[in-house]
Amino acid sequence: MCEIFIRASAQSYSPQTRSLRLHGAATSVRLEKLFWQVLEEIAARDGMRVSQLIERLYDELVAYRGEAANFTSFLRVCCLRYEVLLAEGRIPRDASVPIRSLDAGAVLRGLPPALCEEAAPRPARAA
Repeated sequence: MCEIFIRASAQSYSPQTRSLRLHGAATSVRLEKLFWQVLEEIAARDGMRVSQLIERLYDELVAYRGEAANFTSFLRVCCLRYEVLLAEGRIPRDASVPIRSLDAGAVLRGLPPALCEEAAPRPARAA
């Protein structure tokens, strides 16, 4: 069983740090190369650079949750979710179909609670 996993190219799990700007603030993100490849694929589907995708994910996460805690782990989970949704046929394999063109409700409908929340949380409002 483990051979399926241990024969992964060592390149795929070597870490890579990329510097980027989130709304003008310099930051860096350290991910394994395989995650960068998946982010590049997701970004390309919508005609974006990876840095643009990351900034958009950051903004939408903050709007949804009120914060972007554990953001690097969130990016890894985004990559895994993308691959799971591809494997289940919820996202078309045809990379020319932009993610933004998909009906999120239809893509997420029927997923188990461990993979999808029922309703959006409401971030606390500043007093």
